[in-house]
Amino acid sequence: MAGRPREFDREAALEAAMFLFWRKGFEAASMHDLCDAMGVRSPSLYAAFESKEALYLAAIEHYVQTQGPPVWDKLADGKTAREGIEHLLIGATETLPKSRTAPAGCMAVLGAVSDEWPATIVRAIRKVRLDMLGNLRARIEGAVGSGELPAATDVDALSRFYLSVFQGMAIQAKDGASPEELRGVAKAAMAMWPGEP
Repeated sequence: MAGRPREFDREAALEAAMFLFWRKGFEAASMHDLCDAMGVRSPSLYAAFESKEALYLAAIEHYVQTQGPPVWDKLADGKTAREGIEHLLIGATETLPKSRTAPAGCMAVLGAVSDEWPATIVRAIRKVRLDMLGNLRARIEGAVGSGELPAATDVDALSRFYLSVFQGMAIQAKDGASPEELRGVAKAAMAMWPGEP
C-alpha cells in the first residue's frame, strides 16, 4: 500500500520563498528556483499561490509579519522618541547583516526599486516603506506633542532622515557592512537628534 502524499505546508513553503526572493529579488528568482526552495512542483505552487507575482506579494507580507516586528517594535521602546529611534537603529545593526538563517539587508528596502517590476509589487513594497515612514512620523509627532521636541520641529524631514538612515544601513549591510560598522552609523545618526550637544 502506497503511503499518503505529504501535505503541502503553506507556511514553510512561503518562508522558503521569502528567503529566496529576499536573497535574489523578484526577477532573478526563477520558478525552478522557487519550486526547489519550497520543495514543491510547479502545479502545487500555482495551485497555492496562482502566480509568481502573487507568491512574491504573499512573501513580502510574510516578511513584514515575521521579520519586521523584531526591529520595528523597538521603536516603541524607551520613554522618549529619541530612545525609541535609537533602539530601532541598534536593533537594525543586529538583524540587517547576513546571518546563518537570513540574507543581509531588508527585503522591503531592497525590493522593487526598479520600474521594471510588476506594478502590483512596486505598490506593495512602496506601501511597506511608507508604513515605516508613518511609524517614525507618529513617534516623532508624539515627541513634539509631549514637549520632548520643539513645536517648530520639521516632523516630516526628521522622519525621512531616520528612515533614510535605516534604508542606508540595509543597503550597506547587503554590501557586507558589519554590525560594528552599522552601530557607528546609528551612533552618528543619533548625534544628529535635535538638541544634541
